[in-house]
Amino acid sequence: MSRIYKVLSALLSYPAAEIAEAAPVMRTVVKDAAELPSNGRRALLNFIDELAAGDLIDMQERYVMLFDRTRSLSLHLFEHVWGESRDRGQAMVDLGLLYERHGLELSARELPDYLPLFLEFLSTLPADEARALLAEPVDVLATLHQRHRKRGTVYAPVFGVLEALAATEPNELVVAELLSQPEDDPDDLEALDEIWEEEAVRFGPDSAGQGIESRGPACGGERPGGDPVN
Repeated sequence: MSRIYKVLSALLSYPAAEIAEAAPVMRTVVKDAAELPSNGRRALLNFIDELAAGDLIDMQERYVMLFDRTRSLSLHLFEHVWGESRDRGQAMVDLGLLYERHGLELSARELPDYLPLFLEFLSTLPADEARALLAEPVDVLATLHQRHRKRGTVYAPVFGVLEALAATEPNELVVAELLSQPEDDPDDLEALDEIWEEEAVRFGPDSAGQGIESRGPACGGERPGGDPVN
């Protein structure tokens, strides 16, 4: 099962020539992953084919528009819970400590809550432990899945598969709360500036993150924590 996390990490990474070249290996991993739902497997295979055959520049521009210029689609998990509040900083520390205890060293430029990095980490763990950790940010994953489905992006199936692989169902109330937050338009640069200058994204009536259930280090809870496919 570990190899499927590595494939999903690659599919959510910035498109690069080496990822496209690894398409045959990724297809094999997806086909052999018995734990995948059949519709999710087909969608992933179609996405891999697109990455292999598509124009790299176009795919890179699409990626930047979606994930770098659209905060509501950010691949940084804690962004959706705490924005830029201090709580996010402690959550980063806790998740970084979890990585270190498993022998994963981060570079100074890597943020622990970056989803492709998190999935790369899961690929190094036993299946049960990886699935349990994936369950911790399942509310964020389900939110991203719905947002990508609404926009009709090619990345929607990846989030759908991640949601299916998690060991628990998302909390519908939490997902609804996350989805109630306004979505930004990547073409409205003035509005983007205002969003990024906000102190924090707040959930619940009193404080940042109060309305979000903390499940563990991948959600910033108190418990501390190339070849795309080998």
